[in-house]
Amino acid sequence: MQRLMIGLVALGLAGLAAVLSANRAPANAPTGTSPAAPMQIRVEEKNPWTGLELNNKERNFQFAIVTDRTGGHRPGVFAEAVRKINLLQPEFVISVGDLIEGGSEDNGQWALEWAEFQGKVQQLQMPFFYVPGNHDLGNPGMVDNWKRKFGRTYFEFRYHDTLFVGLNSEDPPRSKPYRFSEEQQKWFADVLARNQDVRWTFVFLHKPAWVYANDDPGETGWAAIEQALGERKATVFAGHVHNYARFERNGRDYIMLATTGGGSKLRGKAEGEFDQIVWVTMKDSEPIIANLLLDGIEDKNVRTLPIPKRGDKRLD
Repeated sequence: MQRLMIGLVALGLAGLAAVLSANRAPANAPTGTSPAAPMQIRVEEKNPWTGLELNNKERNFQFAIVTDRTGGHRPGVFAEAVRKINLLQPEFVISVGDLIEGGSEDNGQWALEWAEFQGKVQQLQMPFFYVPGNHDLGNPGMVDNWKRKFGRTYFEFRYHDTLFVGLNSEDPPRSKPYRFSEEQQKWFADVLARNQDVRWTFVFLHKPAWVYANDDPGETGWAAIEQALGERKATVFAGHVHNYARFERNGRDYIMLATTGGGSKLRGKAEGEFDQIVWVTMKDSEPIIANLLLDGIEDKNVRTLPIPKRGDKRLD
């Protein structure tokens, strides 16, 4: 009896079929094995599959984005998001701010709120990147507290020739409607100048500066941020409004996210009001962006039944 085993092919089958690497398997491939191949499979003249070009190129990766948790937060929602992100297993998670309620001068209250939030993100099975919102940097004392806990209020990193930039739209705090300091503007321009070779750039900030049509983009610093982006391939994500909308601007996507537990009437997709996780798959040509609604993700226990016994009602 001939048996096909993943990762092992009996020598007796060598004359009948080829064992190939799935990501380089032509129809008439030579016989042989590749111990390092991600998949090994027997290929015959006719095969029960559409192709063997697997969607697992080395430069492909997935990450998740969480959005506003506070501003009238609803208990339990963010914790459920953490649980469901662990089901999905992205390579990392990044936020767009408003992680604690803040809004006071009481550093003891901040400490309690940060401890509660960090207790949740510590349950993630992958790295979490903090981007600040107006609730997190509500006053100079909260800025100092952030710097004691997390250091920088804006940062960048590269992953698989992709640039990630977290900006601080509250620089300085209590600026209306938002502000990027001259120091941050120069830093951002320098980061982009040093990373001109990346295939894509992702920018994360809390307030969607592009929707504030009545404010001077030069005075707020937003004009300098966009000028630095130039014509590079990029996607910009923000939160703050608790309402989802995609905008086309300067030939790129600007996406304002809904909530991950923040205050919302939850009137549904037509109103852009829902709890979500954003799932991004970076591919060679462009990112693929999926909005995962929290109530649509379940683990394997969504329905569990006992093994049927003789005389039980049929399930089919």
